Amino acid sequence: MLLQHLKAHRFHCDLAPGDRLFYFTTCGWMMWNWLVMGLASELTLLLFDGSPFAPGPSVPFDYAQDERMTLFGTSAKFIDALSKEGLRPMETHDLSTVRTFTSTGSPLAPESFGYVYEAIKPGVHLTFMSGGTDTAACFVLGIPTKPVWTDEILGPGLGMATDVWDDDGKPVRGEKGELIFTRPFPSMPVMFWNDEDGSKYHGAYFERFDNVWCHGDFAEWTEHGGMIIHGRSDATLNPGGVRIGTAEIFNQVEQMPEVIKFLAIGQSWDNDVRVVLFVKLAEDHLVLDEALEKSIKARIRSGASPRLVSARIVAVDDIPRTKSGKISELAMRDVVHGREVKNQEALDLFRDLPQLGR
Repeated sequence: MLLQHLKAHRFHCDLAPGDRLFYFTTCGWMMWNWLVMGLASELTLLLFDGSPFAPGPSVPFDYAQDERMTLFGTSAKFIDALSKEGLRPMETHDLSTVRTFTSTGSPLAPESFGYVYEAIKPGVHLTFMSGGTDTAACFVLGIPTKPVWTDEILGPGLGMATDVWDDDGKPVRGEKGELIFTRPFPSMPVMFWNDEDGSKYHGAYFERFDNVWCHGDFAEWTEHGGMIIHGRSDATLNPGGVRIGTAEIFNQVEQMPEVIKFLAIGQSWDNDVRVVLFVKLAEDHLVLDEALEKSIKARIRSGASPRLVSARIVAVDDIPRTKSGKISELAMRDVVHGREVKNQEALDLFRDLPQLGR
């Protein structure tokens, strides 16, 4: 893990001794380990406890200005929330020391790339990173010598035999497939706790392809040598037998001010799979009426694809998340289908919904 974080900080994030590193993270997220390991590169760590929106959304940028931050790390959802707040830190704060702006946790929408450069800081090196909890490391991330392309992660991590394979185990370019690693990497786990015969570990990563780490992300190489993450491959939608990443829906819905949280799943229906979209509405749009439903569907149809238009849109009080803040897509899918899941209390709200029974 030390090797993974040293190379990420020094090479992929271009940090040097004396630079000031900040990542907005809880102690339960792997990014806390990533942040603390900055001490090995002689970085000054900037820590933050509490809500980034209290007493107002400018608090993290006050911190960046006052502490002369070098790297500002956050999540895709935070950037989206700032955009919806209409915040323009470049007009109110001195962010001259911030060289790198990073995001991880979920795919970063194309509109969020534009927002960072138009409202936060033109010319900053925007790095979107993607990795795994069990490895506590980033698989694809920033490359300071490359230009930033909208919707893309710049490239694979050093020492990572990264590739994208189709269902037949063949490498693909410009097509969606499974994110895989053909060789071991420094922070690869050797076992899981309470897994004496190794079956859980093997089932999690090596069941799909023999002796090849299949991470469970739906990914695509770009013409620039970068990568797009389309979401979890085990949470992909399959309407009409076509695999579609949930990120393609989210990129459209998160631009709508009426919706503040959302989640899409595939529901088995009539010998096929139909797309179901759950939405938590903003306080001034508490009713999912016919007009708003049509607006959401039109946005998805025009901005993404008719295949992604939801067969059902259901308004809910909240969207369940894991302790690290990630949306519980798989648990939601299981509870809708009547399967047993953990964290029953949070998910019981979605069991036997009348909108999904017809």
